Amino acid sequence: MSTAVVFIGGHPPHPGVLAHLPQDRWVVAADSGYDHATALGVEVDLLVGDMDSVSLDGLLDAAGHGVTIERFPTDKDFTDTELALRAALRHGPSAMVVVSCVGDRLDHSISALMALADPSLAAIPVEAWWGEAHVTVLRGPAARVIGGSVGETVSLLPVDGPAEGVTTTGLLYALHNEVLHATASRGVSNVFTEPSLTIEVRHGALLVIRPHALRSATAAATPEEPRT
Repeated sequence: MSTAVVFIGGHPPHPGVLAHLPQDRWVVAADSGYDHATALGVEVDLLVGDMDSVSLDGLLDAAGHGVTIERFPTDKDFTDTELALRAALRHGPSAMVVVSCVGDRLDHSISALMALADPSLAAIPVEAWWGEAHVTVLRGPAARVIGGSVGETVSLLPVDGPAEGVTTTGLLYALHNEVLHATASRGVSNVFTEPSLTIEVRHGALLVIRPHALRSATAAATPEEPRT
C-alpha cells in the first residue's frame, strides 16, 4: 500500500517539503491544493471539493490530464479538507501525509489541524507539513519515536480532550505518566536533548509539533565550514 499525500488549500506550501514526501504516493488535492501540488511538480490522482478556490487553469489542467474530479456543492456538511481526508482513507493507504500552509482563515487552519486527529484515521500513521512545521498525530494507546535535532523546539498539544499517561524521553522537560489538558500549555515549547524523542500516550490524542522542522533539517544537512 502506498502513502496518501493530501494537499489542501491556504497559502502555497514551503517548497522544501518536496524533499520529505514519499516517492510511493497516491495524491489527493482539496480544491486549490491542486495548484499547490502542481506548482511543486507533484502529479495529482484525485481532485475533490466545491472548486471555489482552485484556479481555472488548474481545473483545466486536471481535466486535461485525466485526473479524477469529485465536485461537491458549496453548501455541504464537510470542509474540502475533510472530503480529501475521507477520499484518501478510502484508498486504503499505509500512512497519510497532509501538506498545507497557514492561510488567512484562522478557523480553517484550526479545523484542518483538528481533522488530523479524527478517530477515523486512528488506524494509520498521520503526519502533516504545515509551512515549515511538521506535525505528528499520536493517538493512545501508542508510543512513537520522532526524529529531530538537539536544541530543536517541539510542542505536545492534546486534542479531543485530555491526553493521559504521557511519558517522554529525549526532552529537556520530561513528562512521567502525566495528563496534558487541551486548555493548558503544559506541553508547549519543550526542547530536544537527543536526536530523537520517544513519546508514549496511554489515552487521548496529541499533535506533536516541530514548528521549525524544515529549518532544522536544512541546518543539519549543511556541513560546517572548516576552521582555519
